[in-house]
Amino acid sequence: MSTPLVHRPESNGASVQVIPAAASGATSSGTAEYALPATVRGMGAQVAAALGLLTGLWVALSPLFLTLQYTGTNAGTVDLISGLAVAGVAAFALVSPRGFAGLQLGSAALGVWLIIAGPILNQKHPIADSMFWSNSVAGGVLIAVAAVGLAAVAMRRPAQR
Repeated sequence: MSTPLVHRPESNGASVQVIPAAASGATSSGTAEYALPATVRGMGAQVAAALGLLTGLWVALSPLFLTLQYTGTNAGTVDLISGLAVAGVAAFALVSPRGFAGLQLGSAALGVWLIIAGPILNQKHPIADSMFWSNSVAGGVLIAVAAVGLAAVAMRRPAQR
């Protein structure tokens, strides 16, 4: 992602806005752009993304530890797909240099899906109580994490007049 220069380049072609790799603690000039966040808002967005990643991994791996369904395998499949989708969205939000409101909204939608998936799946095959509780708690965590992430993204944007 290149951005236009605000200042003219110096005579040797280097921009005055470039952060030297040694000063920022980065090992190469390309990673200076992705340094650790320096503000509380930036750290809040990364913590929210990390919690979303852990929640997604729990949802994906929970069929290995919990009895989700007494007959059939659709609950395990739904949890695996949903958990991997949540983990993928959170991983993308974690490695992106800026927060994206669309990713947070997607995470909130997946949280709502986790909450309503149990009753929907229960129509065909009986679902164990452990799936209801695990998915409801994970969905609530995802919605809360998405709200924190949206707040961090909104606080980073300049006020429009």
